[in-house]
Amino acid sequence: MRVYLPATLPMLRQLAEDKQLQPLGGTAFALTPALRESYASGDTEELEYAAMREAARASLRLIAGEEKPELRRVVISADVDEVTLRPDLDHAVVKISGPVQWKQIAAVHVDAAEAEDAVRAAAEVIDAADLGDPDAEFALGDAEDHELAWYAPQEVPFLLELM
Repeated sequence: MRVYLPATLPMLRQLAEDKQLQPLGGTAFALTPALRESYASGDTEELEYAAMREAARASLRLIAGEEKPELRRVVISADVDEVTLRPDLDHAVVKISGPVQWKQIAAVHVDAAEAEDAVRAAAEVIDAADLGDPDAEFALGDAEDHELAWYAPQEVPFLLELM
């Protein structure tokens, strides 16, 4: 199953160095049956994109928890054999056991530099947005308006070098 792992730039660096990543709490996002049922329409690609956006939002939570955050959302796409569906948490949430190995990585998605101000603002208010604060939701929307850039796994070392 293709899963989308929320991450940060330090986590991406660790993945590049260790050639594996243990997602925080084993949490990932995927096109699950519950996610498919929650949409009236949409093909597989559109629904996988929805799961990836959920992972990007979770990346904001990781950024918000860092002492000295690097202000770019990161989502790691990987192919994992065994997942546990967690519709009790959210439609797209799955849990994976154990680390994801480098060879399982399909792609890496990272914000461009021009998203940093919007990411900063969204990370500061992510909890308020979850509680329905309209100004916080607006800030979150600004960050989500920035599309994540796509990188093949072999491009990640070069990407990290340029940052």
